Amino acid sequence: MKTLSKLLFAGACMATFACTPQQEALTQSGLNPKNFQAEVNGKQTQLYTLTNANGMEVCITNFGGRIVSIMVPDKNGEMKDVVLGFDSIADYINVPSDFGAAIGRYANRINQGKLVLDGDTILLPQNNYGHCLHGGPTGWQYQVYAGQQVNDSTLQLTMQSPDGDNNFPGNVTAHVTYTLKGDNSIDIKYDATTDKKTVINMTNHSYFNLSGNPQNTITDNILYVNADSITPVDSTFMTTGEMLALEDNSMNFKNAKSINEGIDMTNEQVKFGMGIDHNYVLNTKGNMEEVAARVVCPSTGITLEVYTDEPGIQVYTGNFLDGTVTGKKGIVYQQRVGLCLESQHYPDSPNKPQWPSVILEPGQTYQSHCIFKFGVEK
Repeated sequence: MKTLSKLLFAGACMATFACTPQQEALTQSGLNPKNFQAEVNGKQTQLYTLTNANGMEVCITNFGGRIVSIMVPDKNGEMKDVVLGFDSIADYINVPSDFGAAIGRYANRINQGKLVLDGDTILLPQNNYGHCLHGGPTGWQYQVYAGQQVNDSTLQLTMQSPDGDNNFPGNVTAHVTYTLKGDNSIDIKYDATTDKKTVINMTNHSYFNLSGNPQNTITDNILYVNADSITPVDSTFMTTGEMLALEDNSMNFKNAKSINEGIDMTNEQVKFGMGIDHNYVLNTKGNMEEVAARVVCPSTGITLEVYTDEPGIQVYTGNFLDGTVTGKKGIVYQQRVGLCLESQHYPDSPNKPQWPSVILEPGQTYQSHCIFKFGVEK
C-alpha cells in the first residue's frame, strides 16, 4: 500500500509538472528565443544558437541573417556579449538598423542608384544621400532568409531573391553559412548564382564592442588595418574613384593605435563622415592566411582578428549612432559604441571599371569568405 501511495504521489507530481507551463530557456547571452518568433511577409523568423566546446555562443536570427549576440571569454574568463543588437524580432522589424546583418544584394553604396549592364541603365532606390545603400530600403537585411541548422555549430541561410528585387536584375539564389569553429572563430561563407547578369557584393554588418558593455565607446580600442590606402569619398560618402595613400594620414592604422587617434576632425575625410566610414584597400590580396584587421579592447583583453579574401574592408566607427536607439538589456546606443569591419568589394564598383569587378553572370558562382576570430590578450 505504501508503495502504491508513493507511485500515486510520484504520478501526481509528474502530472503537475507536466501541466505547469515551463519557462522558456534563455540563451547564455540572455535572449529569449520566443521573442524572435514571428511571421514577416508570410515567412517565419526564429533564433538559432551556435556553440563550441569552449563555451562560446553565437545567436543568429534568419531575419536579415543577423548576428544578434556573440559570447566570448575576456582575460579573466568572464563571458561577454561583444556585438550590438536587439532583444526581440519586433525591434529588428520596427527600428531601422543594419546591426549584425548579412547585407545584400550590394553592400555599401552605388552612385545615385544607377548602374549600366550591357548598355541598359538600371535605376535603383536612392536611400542614402541620393545613393543606393546596402541593396536599397528593403535589402536583404530586412528580408527573411530560410534557415537550416546543420549541427550545433553550423547554420546555413538561403535567400531566394526575385528578378527586380529593389530593381536589381536576375533571380538570385544566395547562401550565407555561419560556422562557429573550435578556435573561437566565426567562419562566414557567401555564395550566389543568377539567371541574368547582375551585381553582387555581400558582407556582415556586425557592430563590435569588445568591452562587452555598449555603454562604453570603442575609441580606446587598439586597431590595426593591413592597408596603405583608402578609396576616398565626397561629402555624400560616395567614392571618387581615386586611391588615397595614407602615409602620414591620421586614418592610417598600419601601425596599430587607438581608434581615437584616427578620428582627427581636421582631416577632411574624417570630417565628411563625422568619423571613419571608409573602404580600406587591403594589402592581403585575397590571402586568407594574412590578417586583414585586428582590434583589441584594453579593459577586457578581448581581441578580434578579421581574415577575408575580399579586396577591401569598410571600417566604420559608429558615427551615426546618436542615442535614439535602445538595444539589448535596455542600453541606449550612443555615438562610437560599435565598430564595424565589413569585408567587401569597393563601394560603387559597378561604376568604376578600374576596380575589381562585382558582375555576376549566369553560370558563374559568386563566392566570398570572411572569418571573425576572437582571442584574449592578457
